[in-house]
Amino acid sequence: MKILVEAPLNSLSLGNVSFNIIRELLGRGHDVGIWPTGKIDLKAYDIDDDLKKKIENSINNRYNYLSSDIPSLKIWHLNGSENRKNSNQYLLTFYECNQPTDIEKKISSSQTQTFFSSSCASELFGDVFCPLGFDKDFKETGKEYLSGITHFGLMGKFEHRKHTAKIIQTWLKKYGNDPKYQLSCLVTNPFYKKEDMDATINAVLGGERYTNINFLPHLEKNSEVNEFLNAIDIDLTGLSGAEGWNLPAFNATCLGKWSIVLNATSHKDWATKDNSILVEPSGEVDCYDEVFFKKGSPFNQGTFYDWNEEDVINAMEQAEKKVGQVNTEGQKLADKLTYENTVDVILARISKDFDLA
Repeated sequence: MKILVEAPLNSLSLGNVSFNIIRELLGRGHDVGIWPTGKIDLKAYDIDDDLKKKIENSINNRYNYLSSDIPSLKIWHLNGSENRKNSNQYLLTFYECNQPTDIEKKISSSQTQTFFSSSCASELFGDVFCPLGFDKDFKETGKEYLSGITHFGLMGKFEHRKHTAKIIQTWLKKYGNDPKYQLSCLVTNPFYKKEDMDATINAVLGGERYTNINFLPHLEKNSEVNEFLNAIDIDLTGLSGAEGWNLPAFNATCLGKWSIVLNATSHKDWATKDNSILVEPSGEVDCYDEVFFKKGSPFNQGTFYDWNEEDVINAMEQAEKKVGQVNTEGQKLADKLTYENTVDVILARISKDFDLA
């Protein structure tokens, strides 16, 4: 079967999803043409020469896949997905808000089929839910990292949507300068200038110095991210107010770590009371930050879910009691939710229109 995949290949979340789907398609022997979105950056991935050669050939021969007889899978945001390479375009997209605009609905309905990575979004648009999977490059290392210290982790670009500042400030209120606890933050935002990022972090800390919080630079390789996830005991990334999946919190849970997760949006598709420490939303806040979410824009309108500080501190205390216990229910997610399953969902729909034999 021939298929054209138009997608980003980089170290960001969309790039990771795209890489795993492309790897699965190539691994099944499908004839794939790859049309990269933006700059190609594969240094995040430890890939063998055979896969690297296949990807390069797929990119170099991409023009051969421009045909109405070939399905096109696009992996991208709704904004920009009105453009297509082939007449039959199947879109895998990621929606985080809750008030679809007319333009977003039109773009979604104009696709041959739209797949959303969260069931909440698929219900809002009336389209197909396509869950993401655990990246098989992430593995438990079995190493001991910080003996005698309870290690919290926060990952994902610094953003209003993710409640980054609120999470850090809540943690500092509970554990700041206590040597028995540490918080490692991997929260650089590639859309911020360095001086703006430094100023943002300084504002979050209130100009104070804390001995038990550290901010890591961007990690270029997934193997480094794997070390980060293995080094922590408790993940706080799941406290984001809106997600299309939340790969860091999901991956940490699959690795047997304990994630504190807001019980809302896409988190409901994988986080349960058995594999996560759930926090119920306290209400909603406007999504607008006038940077990534602008009021009145034809895209990304609505609200994000919020949480009470007291509830999160209580969840942190619950998580402390679980440190040293492997999250076996979380580990089961790695076998249940895979990119093999993701590709199965996509190809099952495409097979209604094309012969995939």
